[in-house]
Amino acid sequence: MTVTATRIRGADAGTVRRALAAGDPHPGTTGFAGLLDGRLVRDVLGRRPVFGTPADWGFAPGDVAGDPSPVPAGHVREADGTDRRVWSLPDPPVAADDAAAVVALTRALDDSLSMLRDDGLAVAFSGGVDSALVAAGAPDAPCYVAGFPEAHDVAAARDAAAAMGRGLRVVELDHDELVRAVPEVVAATGRTNAMDVSIALPLYLVAERVAADGFDRLALGQGADELFGGYAKVVDPATDDRVDATTVRSATREVIDGLPDGLERDTLALRAAGVDPVFPLLADGVVEAALPLPGHLLATGAERKVALRRAAADWLPESVVAADKKAVQYGSLVSRELDRLARQAGFKRRMDRHVDRYVESLL
Repeated sequence: MTVTATRIRGADAGTVRRALAAGDPHPGTTGFAGLLDGRLVRDVLGRRPVFGTPADWGFAPGDVAGDPSPVPAGHVREADGTDRRVWSLPDPPVAADDAAAVVALTRALDDSLSMLRDDGLAVAFSGGVDSALVAAGAPDAPCYVAGFPEAHDVAAARDAAAAMGRGLRVVELDHDELVRAVPEVVAATGRTNAMDVSIALPLYLVAERVAADGFDRLALGQGADELFGGYAKVVDPATDDRVDATTVRSATREVIDGLPDGLERDTLALRAAGVDPVFPLLADGVVEAALPLPGHLLATGAERKVALRRAAADWLPESVVAADKKAVQYGSLVSRELDRLARQAGFKRRMDRHVDRYVESLL
C-alpha cells in the first residue's frame, strides 16, 4: 500500500491523536486501525486489524509486499518496525450495585444500537440474544442466517424472527458450497486449522449473499460472549482446565484477551466476501459498562450473560432474551459437515489433525 501520512479506519485522526495523548483506551469509537503520523496504530481490543510496517502496510495481509504480521491490539508500530503498547484494557472496581450496573449497560447499548439505522446495513442473525439485540437496533435492516437445512441456527433464527416480527433470509449451505469456499476463506484469513476455518466459513458465506443483495455493511453480535460471560468455561473456572483463571470475572477477562485474534479472522473473512463488518456490542461504551460487572451478573450455573439478558429485556421478547445459543461453527453445522467431508475424502478421525489436513488438501 502506498504510504501516506494518515489513513485511519473507524475513527477520525483527531480522535486517535487525543486518545494517544491521554492514554485513553475508550475514546468513544467501535475500534480503529491504520497509519497515523507515520506509524501504525490499532485499538485496545483489536476491533480492526492492520498489518505490516509504516513503509509497507495494509488492512489485509495481501496488501503488504513484505512481512504481513499484524500490529498487536493496543499498540503502535513505529517506523523501525518496533511495537509499543499505548493502551491497556482497564480493570475497574467491581460494581457494587447490580441494578445500577444493568442500567449503565442498558444506556450504553442504547447509544450503540441507535447508530445502526443505515440503508446499507444488513444483520447476521442466529436467533440468540446477541444478534437479536443488534437486529433490534436496526429495525429496517434485513436479517440473514446461514446453515445447513437442519441446523440449530436456522431453526432458532426463524423462531426469533417470528417473535420479533422480522423477516429472515436463509442462506442454505451444502457440501459444494463448503468445498468452494474453503480456499477463499484460507486465502483471506491465512488460517488452515479446522476451528478457524469452520468459524469463518458461515460468516463468509452469509456475507457473500449479503453483498450480492446489495448491502455493503453487515452488523454482527461479536464480542458479547467474551464480554458478558457467554462461554461455559467461565461458569466454574476453578474446575475447568480450558482456562487458567479461578473466578468468573478473571476467566471472563481471560477470554476477552483472545478477542483480537478472533476479530482479525472474522473481519478478514467478511471483507473478502464484500462487506465491512460492524460490531455494535463492542462499542467503547458497551465495553466500559461490561468490565465492572460482578461475576454473578456474568455467568452462573443457571444462566450465562446475565446482565446482558436483563438489559436486553428492554428491546426483545422474553423467548428471545432467554434463547440458547450455539457457537456459529456448531449452530450452522459447518463444523460437523466439514468433518464429514474430511472423512469421506479419506482423512479419518484416528489421524492427527484430520480436518486440518483435509482443508490443506483443498488448497
